Amino acid sequence: MSIQWFPGHMSLARKKAAETMEFVDVIIEVVDARLPEASSNPMIKTLREHRQRPALKLLNKADLADPAATRAWLDFYNQQKGIKAVALSCKKPADVARVTGYCQSIAPHRNDNIKPLRMMIMGIPNVGKSTLMNALVKRRVAAVGDEPAVTKRQQSLDLGPGMTITDTPGLMWPKIQYESDGYMLAASHAIGTNEVMEEEVAAFLGDILLARYPKLLTARYGLWPRRGRSRRQTSRLPRQGRRPGPGKGRADFSGRLSQRRVGKD
Repeated sequence: MSIQWFPGHMSLARKKAAETMEFVDVIIEVVDARLPEASSNPMIKTLREHRQRPALKLLNKADLADPAATRAWLDFYNQQKGIKAVALSCKKPADVARVTGYCQSIAPHRNDNIKPLRMMIMGIPNVGKSTLMNALVKRRVAAVGDEPAVTKRQQSLDLGPGMTITDTPGLMWPKIQYESDGYMLAASHAIGTNEVMEEEVAAFLGDILLARYPKLLTARYGLWPRRGRSRRQTSRLPRQGRRPGPGKGRADFSGRLSQRRVGKD
């Protein structure tokens, strides 16, 4: 089953984001640390590179992700031009407090009242953008929920002298190329439930967890997989439905397997 989800309001959100990007200095792209590549929107990269804007890539929900995999993904992203990658939890005030400093480090020319640092939060639905916005301004200004498309419009606020922040609606892209990405996005609630078969998504996720983290599953549910059980993982998808590995990166839950580090997964 190929999972696709691009509601009409997202086309308008993309157009508005492109217009606003002309007037910001740093893009804060929030992704899910459990599936950092699957939750990276290629349209955001295209828009950012067109405007030549640096990105602070926040791997949010790092407290729920595999620490070793997260470190490998940080190494992978931090080798890319124009990107500073950091892992954190937007629910931890100490983590959020460092975000503006990270932005300042990649836009050192914007550091006074004459040239305020202008930041824009972007990302797919349900990765924690609104949680980050609320934490930065230290009050509830954006609705938060464990479902996609809670935020419907942009809003900009001052963070203090010389800093402004703009929050944007969650933005998907028109066609998800790899089936494995669609399943992982559905499993993380980034895609509307009406667009997915929950049983298929659960089976896909269960296969991956059984293959990679059988001991953790046993500890959590008290069940042992039967001897000889087939671990289909992403192999149940046609080869064209699986994204190739990132070369020097690492596997995330979406099934991207590194040639270099897969043995340590």
